[in-house]
Amino acid sequence: MSSEYTDLPDQVKAPHFLKTLGWVLFSGACGLVIGGLYGRVSDEKTLIETAKIYATPSVRTIRLAPLLEGEALTLPGTLQALNSAPIYARVNGYLKRWLCDIGDKVQQGQLLAEIETPDLDQQLAQALADLETAKAHANLSEITAKRWKKLLQSDSVSPQEADEKNGDFLAKRTIVAASQANVDRLKALEGFKRITAPFAGVVTTRNTDIGALINAGQQSGRELFTVADQSKLRLYVSVPQLFAAKLKEGLQARLDVPEHPGRVYKAKFIAESRAVAESSGSILIQLLVENKDQSLRAGEFANVVLTMPVSENALVVPSSVLIYRKEGQFVATLTPQNTVKLKKVEIARDLGTKVQIATGLSADDTIIDMPADSVENGDSVRPTQGAATNASPPTFANAGVGKSESSTPKVDKNDKSLIKK
Repeated sequence: MSSEYTDLPDQVKAPHFLKTLGWVLFSGACGLVIGGLYGRVSDEKTLIETAKIYATPSVRTIRLAPLLEGEALTLPGTLQALNSAPIYARVNGYLKRWLCDIGDKVQQGQLLAEIETPDLDQQLAQALADLETAKAHANLSEITAKRWKKLLQSDSVSPQEADEKNGDFLAKRTIVAASQANVDRLKALEGFKRITAPFAGVVTTRNTDIGALINAGQQSGRELFTVADQSKLRLYVSVPQLFAAKLKEGLQARLDVPEHPGRVYKAKFIAESRAVAESSGSILIQLLVENKDQSLRAGEFANVVLTMPVSENALVVPSSVLIYRKEGQFVATLTPQNTVKLKKVEIARDLGTKVQIATGLSADDTIIDMPADSVENGDSVRPTQGAATNASPPTFANAGVGKSESSTPKVDKNDKSLIKK
């Protein structure tokens, strides 16, 4: 039978070749269809997985870092001289001359001015004369008393008369002592004719001139000079009652003044008033500032920054993390399972862009920044990794708030698997 087909012509063999070719083409077409279907299924699976990823909200997180320094409280302050003495006259008269003017540096005991006192001079002269008279009377009385004492031994006079003469001598001697005390008083007043500096410092005021009438005492006239020791300055600051518990020895402060921009001075806490002013609700504290170069002046305004001690429960977060509900204020935190947990918080102080949390949060919490208003407990989220940093806090208070990173996911524009065919 095979020999019969072998002898057939080529026109009879052609249909068998076409049949084989058809099967080959059919198999190729089926492969293409199956490959296309598999690709579409794979792409659809990729799209579904991607859609699931993007369906979970992405959030920015903030991790609280430990506080490196305490709260920085900025307040106005007033500088005063370490010692400042208004100098009044102790005697009446006329100003004879003055030797120091405002701005002059003086040493302790240096002569500032002299007062001419004609009335006092006459009083002293009279007192000296009275003293000499009293001494003369006392001398005569002493001689008489001694004479009568000798006469008493010979019974020439009575004891009564001798005692009277001796008593007169004792009285005259007392008058001499009184006259001497009056002279010493007037001489001491004469010493006040010379106005001297009570301590080393700077003359800050001069309120008199040559020939001016001088009245003694603070009530009768104004001060002639004012001398201030500005080698050190006292800095007075009114601190809100809220910080009363932190006003302790070792409190550090720095200050600057308008006339020296960029220059910072250090101050040391030395005392506080231990009382709250009813009018302002603040506590007056005193700090000491070194001023060896005399660049600071008494009486001027200063901008003071007090570095308060670090509080164990002090947490400061951005205002953007707060969620306001009718039940109160909440902060959305991230659990290890990447779900949301809302925590109710109490705000201690509003610092503008940041707030200090009194209760409700711990330093270990990971906080969601700018959460959606509709967020609820248990919602799944896709966090972006935040880095805890010791960022510089606002001027009012230091806070360990980490920087938040962008939540926008990065998509490769060349990834064709996200393009629906």
